[in-house]
Amino acid sequence: MQPLDPNNQQKCSAPSPPLSTQPQYIQPPSPVGVPLSSPGQVVQPAVVPQHQPLQEVPWSTGFCDCSSNFRNCCITCFCPCITFGQVSDIVDRGSSSCATNGALYALIMYVTGCGCIYSCFYRSKLRRQYMLKASPCGDCMVHFCCETCALCQEYRELKARGFDMSIGWQANVERQFHGVTMAPTMEGGMRR
Repeated sequence: MQPLDPNNQQKCSAPSPPLSTQPQYIQPPSPVGVPLSSPGQVVQPAVVPQHQPLQEVPWSTGFCDCSSNFRNCCITCFCPCITFGQVSDIVDRGSSSCATNGALYALIMYVTGCGCIYSCFYRSKLRRQYMLKASPCGDCMVHFCCETCALCQEYRELKARGFDMSIGWQANVERQFHGVTMAPTMEGGMRR
């Protein structure tokens, strides 16, 4: 090797690493804390793409349309834990049972006299899942002002979306895929 001479017009280059056949991806470090820059270097803010917000849709029935499903209205008036359990089972997509959530609702209702402490969170979850408008006001306020109307509206909304509220999440999923056949599995490889 020759020593580097500042007057030498030849350019030195470091040997390049062997080429890989697979693409190399470099993940930038995740920003933590305050961005640091060296003197004279300007730190540009990250460009965040602007997405159009999804449009919220109205509820399928009005808040005070309880009489459109008189049977559910009576059940909800006298035993709201049943309707809440049915709604929560569908909203949770079967991760918690109707009986468990209904019993927890009844316990909260018995201890505090205010089941809306628990049920308003399920209304929020239902609205997020189906992009429903927060009407007539915020979820907790709706449940606080008229728990019966709120639970009935949630029940009717899920029923309007095709759920059979009396059979729960798992049975609704099985009913939806009933009749769908899967290709048979083959044991071993192909033989002649």
